[in-house]
Amino acid sequence: MAAVLVSFAIGISLILFGIFGYLRSRPPTVAATPSSTHPGSVNLVLQTDGAVGVGPHPNWVGYWAQDAAGKWKQTTLLQVPAHTKVNVTVYEYDSGGALRNPLWGKIQGTTGGTVNINGKTVSLVNPNKGNGIAHTFAVPSLGIVVPFYGVSGKEKNFCTTGPCNLSEAHVTTKFSFTTGNTGTFRWQCFIPCGLGYLMGNGGPMTTVGYMAGFLKVVNA
Repeated sequence: MAAVLVSFAIGISLILFGIFGYLRSRPPTVAATPSSTHPGSVNLVLQTDGAVGVGPHPNWVGYWAQDAAGKWKQTTLLQVPAHTKVNVTVYEYDSGGALRNPLWGKIQGTTGGTVNINGKTVSLVNPNKGNGIAHTFAVPSLGIVVPFYGVSGKEKNFCTTGPCNLSEAHVTTKFSFTTGNTGTFRWQCFIPCGLGYLMGNGGPMTTVGYMAGFLKVVNA
């Protein structure tokens, strides 16, 4: 009986250790910051890297988000106010390639149906141009899909681990969308980039903090 009780206690302890370990390792939430140039709107600044460089999976591809103090946080938990225009800037540091489904290259749900890529406003992203598409920012339940052009892996100043900086090779994509009612909405990249997993859809593709996350829309 004593042995059974000890085994039971050890089992419960291991379960609790795992639960609390998960909670401790959960990435932080980064809130969009009020825009100083466009009153009534907020700014959200992100970057995507071929290897995040930190955490339990430093070699996994993933997103970073910039907080109000200008510091980069390795997370995909984002918070924005309801009924507000959100101005998004994404610095894409990863290499790209051809799409398996052309739908992933279609701009959807942005203000005006356009994005601004390296200073040029476009309504269509050609996946066969340049270095192809690296990743996407997609919120299916809100109808938002934005593809990002990749950079050449042969660049002399290619960023190998995050957080990357603007002196390294990147593509800058800017777009806006307007939030509706409050809620929590799952978002993710739809370009398979989980190397070593079946069809590239495992690992970082399905893990919060890397290429999947949640957009929290809260009361302003």
